Amino acid sequence: MKLLHSIMVFSLSTSILLAAPQAAEETELNQILVTGEASSKVLLETLGSRLKEQLETGGVMKAFEFCSDEAYNITQEVNKGFESGVNIKRISTQFRSPANAPKADESAVLEELSTLKKNGALPTHLVKQIDEKTFKYYKPLLIEKKVCLKCHGKIYKDNTDLKKAIEARYPLDSAINYEMGDLRGAIVVTITK
Repeated sequence: MKLLHSIMVFSLSTSILLAAPQAAEETELNQILVTGEASSKVLLETLGSRLKEQLETGGVMKAFEFCSDEAYNITQEVNKGFESGVNIKRISTQFRSPANAPKADESAVLEELSTLKKNGALPTHLVKQIDEKTFKYYKPLLIEKKVCLKCHGKIYKDNTDLKKAIEARYPLDSAINYEMGDLRGAIVVTITK
């Protein structure tokens, strides 16, 4: 009986010890998810509200000029509001500004997201562990509003002034010809513990 009791106590102790690291990993992953989602939400809401304001007050040309002049600066401004070790940016394989070009590991994730989208299995986010202390939270960006197509769809070519402005500012622009529902890119939140 004592042997059976000892085996049970040993088994229970081993289970608790093995579960402890798993619980810690789950807690860490939950913190990464919360930080990634909250950070991407702040950026999307900040850029979205300011862009909407420009569209309402000056139309598509003013919105384009705003995006060209301010989107990167706003992203940096939003970054300053985050805790140390959190950095956010936007990426796309079809980027307009070279500042939004993905790194090699990010390109692979964008390809993965594109494949998942084609298969009807696009997740709301992906998390990749880069090293022991660094994680990247990816939030897919979709073309979900028709207004986005005015600068990124095929119809932008119908607006001669806009077309000329885009070509002048971004001669290597590839952020065009999108349709509703297309994967535009992703927000990447890098989280370093």
